[in-house]
Order: sequence, then structure tokens, then C-alpha cells
Amino acid sequence: MCLIILSCSKEEEITNPIPNQNPVIISSQPCTNGMAGQYPCNGIDLMSVIDILTLSGSNAANGSDIWGWTDHISNKEYAIVGLTNSTAFVDISDANNPIFLGRLNTNTNASNWRDIKVYNNYAFIVADNAGPHGMQVFDLTRLRNLDNIPTTFSPDTTFNGVSSCHNIVINQSEAIAYLVGCNDNGGGPIFVDISDPLNPTYINDYTSAGYSHDAQVVTYNGPDTDYTGHQIYVGSNGNSDQVVILDVTDKNNVTQISSFSYPQTAYAHQGWFTENQDYFILGDEVDEINYGFNTKTIVFNFSDLDNPTLHATYFGPSAAIDHNGYVKDSEYYLANYRAGLRILDITNINSTSNPLTETAFFDTYPDNDAANFNGAWSVYPYFESGNIIIGDIDRGLFVVRKSN
Repeated sequence: MCLIILSCSKEEEITNPIPNQNPVIISSQPCTNGMAGQYPCNGIDLMSVIDILTLSGSNAANGSDIWGWTDHISNKEYAIVGLTNSTAFVDISDANNPIFLGRLNTNTNASNWRDIKVYNNYAFIVADNAGPHGMQVFDLTRLRNLDNIPTTFSPDTTFNGVSSCHNIVINQSEAIAYLVGCNDNGGGPIFVDISDPLNPTYINDYTSAGYSHDAQVVTYNGPDTDYTGHQIYVGSNGNSDQVVILDVTDKNNVTQISSFSYPQTAYAHQGWFTENQDYFILGDEVDEINYGFNTKTIVFNFSDLDNPTLHATYFGPSAAIDHNGYVKDSEYYLANYRAGLRILDITNINSTSNPLTETAFFDTYPDNDAANFNGAWSVYPYFESGNIIIGDIDRGLFVVRKSN
């Protein structure tokens, strides 16, 4: 295994540098004969790993959500890593030699659930079960040309109109942050105007559909022409064992389009539209534990938003729990906890018998693929370079890339 020691240099914009922790980075390992160093793989090469201790500065910390940002001035790519105690920023432009730039500490308590989304060069960060944390706002352009790295950052502002929230959703075509799973209103979506990122403004909230654990909001352009151009919210409402579809075009007059459940529901956790918005791919976080089957991914037909139907079910090769999944083009990128990252081809999604086919994987938790809450929490596959970042609860940040 190749080890690189990352040296630290002077920083000029932010004063409060973190003492040099001699971070150890595991560097490039091609996927050869089913292994990339110590990690099982198929068709995905390991570029680098930065461990949790380096990212968080604490032996007690864990990883949680992850997101990415591309600086379109420099074309540099950055990983934004949620941690128990903070949010870490890493320059991954040289995927073999990532640079840990520093961290933004939690506003209040430590939290096992920290979620990040990006809009217009700003990161928006929430934390669950963390007291009056609010929504941190951080100007990502501050990461340009830093010295004295790694350093401790402060938020540019905090939106204090909420306390703790489980998740944040941002539809890139509108300047609205949807805060979900918050303590303030029973967990329904809270709408915040972020058109001026440093002055977030509360608009309204919606409580009638109950608690949303996670959600996706799209400007709809799918097959149901009744809703073309509308802002459509799909909430994974695990506490009530259902998925809800809302028309949130008018934040002061939200209407529920439909709601549905499915067989062997345990906890409707998170889902994502296919690119043509014909289908919605959902993960239930607890069904593998409750029912004992392998990783289960559920596909719903959304051609009629008023009447969504169960289309097909895919079972993976292991017992591992599915967590966050995202669609890019014709592939579904699934963070599969102890089974790591799984990439599924969805070009055959119209089929009811074989809608998804696994084509590649990278297992960040090589010990086993049991149904436990370790390993890959989330994945961000949207960098133009082809870099893929994985946030692992136990092992930190992984930068991987498909083999040639």
C-alpha cells in the first residue's frame, strides 16, 4: 500500500489554522483481480483515501453525508464531508493527492447526522439532534488560494429560523432550500429563500404530509403533462411508512398530489428520479434488517403523479443495507453501507423482471457485507472529471474512478 504524507503550508485568508496532524493519505490503487489494495472492487479504481481522524481531528468522530462543488473559475473539484463534529473541505482536483483544507465546526453539539447541499457557490449545512444548530452558510470561494492549511473556518452566516434538521434539499433551478426532518414543525418541509445566500429568508412550511426523512425536488418535465413546469417534491416519509408527492410551486399554497406505500415497508428512506422522470428509485433503510432479504431497491412508475405504481424490485448480491442513491445519466449510484458503492445500469428500467443490473462496485468496508450501519453513507457522482467521492462512516473520504 502506498502512503503519502501531506505537508502543510501557510494560509493567508483565515487566521486560526489547525495544528498539523500529519495526515496520512492512501494513494492510487487500480482494481486488479478484484482488489484495489485491501478493498474488494469491480471496475472501479481507488484514487485516494483520507481517514476520519485527519478530517475531523477526533478519534470519536464518524462520517455522515457528503456532497461536491466544482469551482467553475479554476475548474477545481472539492469534496464536502459531513462529520460528527464538523464539515471538512478537501481539494480533490488531483485525485491521487487530495488536499485537506480544513473544517467548519458544528454550531452546537456533535451530531451523527450532518447534511450538505450546494447552491451558487455556497454550501448549506444542517445537523440533526444537535440543539439550536440552524443552517450554516459557507462561501465556497473562500477555498481558493488558501495558505496555512488545514485551518478552522467559521460560517459566513447562520439561518436561525430552524433548530435541528435531518436533511436539506435544494432544487438547482430555484433558489429555495427545503429543510426537512426538523424539530420545529413535526418534520415537514420548511421553505427558505436562498437567492441572497448570506441573507436566507423563511417563506413558509408544510406540515400536513408529516415528517420527511429525505426528499427530492425537481422542476418537472416528465410524462405527466398536468404538472409540466411545476416544482414537484417527493418526500421519503419513513416515520409514516409512505412516500408523498407534493406540488410546491406556490410555497404558500402547497397541494398534495398523492401518497403511497409498498409491500414490506420498514422505513422509506431516500429516492431519486430517473433523468426522464418516468421512474423514481427508492431505498428503504430498514427492510433488510426486518425481513432478512438482500439489498432491496424499489422502482416506481411515475408516469402519472396522481397514481404512482410499483413497477419492479431489484435485489442486490449481499445482505447489506441500502442508504443514499443518486441517478446520473443511465446509472444509479448506491451507497450500500457495508457493501460500499454499487453502480447499477438502469438502461433496462422499463423491464419489470430485470430493471437494474450491477456493473461495478467498490467496497469501502472490506470486513463483511452484513446488514449493519457501517461503511458507505453516501456518494457524489456528479463531477465532470469522472471522480466519484464516497463518504464512509468509519474510514472517511474515498476518491474513486471507473476503470478505463
